Amino acid sequence: MRTRVLGVVAVLGIGALALGGCTSSGSGSASSTSSPGGASLQTNYEDVIASVMPSVVEITSPSSLGTGEILDTQGDIVTNNHVVAGSDTYTVTLSTSGEGFAATLVSRFPQGDLAVIKLTNPPSGLKPVTWADSSKAAVGQIVLAMGNPIGLSSSSTDGIISATGRTVTEPKSENTPAATLTDMIQTSAEINSGNSGGALVDLNGHVVGIPTLTAVDQNLGGAHPGIGFAIPSNEAKRIADQIVTHGKVVDSGLASLGITGRTVIDSNANPVGVGVVEVTSGGPAANAGIVPGDLITSVDKVQITSMEALSALLATLSPGQKVPVGFTEANGTKSTVEVTLGTLQVS
Repeated sequence: MRTRVLGVVAVLGIGALALGGCTSSGSGSASSTSSPGGASLQTNYEDVIASVMPSVVEITSPSSLGTGEILDTQGDIVTNNHVVAGSDTYTVTLSTSGEGFAATLVSRFPQGDLAVIKLTNPPSGLKPVTWADSSKAAVGQIVLAMGNPIGLSSSSTDGIISATGRTVTEPKSENTPAATLTDMIQTSAEINSGNSGGALVDLNGHVVGIPTLTAVDQNLGGAHPGIGFAIPSNEAKRIADQIVTHGKVVDSGLASLGITGRTVIDSNANPVGVGVVEVTSGGPAANAGIVPGDLITSVDKVQITSMEALSALLATLSPGQKVPVGFTEANGTKSTVEVTLGTLQVS
């Protein structure tokens, strides 16, 4: 029997109905009116959706469709970077009125797949989201995913938090780099194409995460129902607040070696490491004695064969952490040095 490979894909809506997605819109099967408890849960669902949906917007550009969340009454909106990549201008449609408003990019954080856009002329009465503390998210907790799957505006699905602390790698696309996302929330709430950037909310109506990825079976090419991933609210709020305040991310929270590198391949076209093209003066690698021309082959005792592998590993490490770095010098000498990781600077 063939091994089934599990991957993830950004849930960006492009074009007409796809993924057969309309079957999952609306309230899920968890609610029931056959008992007083079921009726109470249904009422709770209805109240939460009515409360949160005015804070959820549809974002469209010439090449994409996705979802965003209103941050403040000034018209700042947080979403996934892959929703707004490839353009700097957008149309934002409010769920309350169905009216479209022009918006422009404030800044993006591709390493964490987050971005903030801003309405050019925000109307009065915008309702910002209320954030939950995602560090308190519990496995088994009921959540609702709200967004605009495949262009079906103001849709909701339900499920539970299936796991926390997941690490997933988002594949490279035409307009976005590959990104390794850590501490992700896994949920059984259906996350369909176009839900990216939306709201994963608890039964208090507070946003616990931003739906971002869904798992796919790479052998069959289809999505795995009930396996989706959301950026935790604490990280989304931390990054969004920086962009709103400073116009950019000033503290990425991500580890860095302080190098510019490229993947090196051998005579058989196999990747064998990361060639150091440039080191940041006074940065972690430079301070440890790594110079241009060196070939990095391991970090923290993990083999490194490519820039993608290096970026993925660094995403799981922390600034200030001391790690061994193995490399081969230009003269063929193999060395290992201890490097104190720095913080990734975002341009």
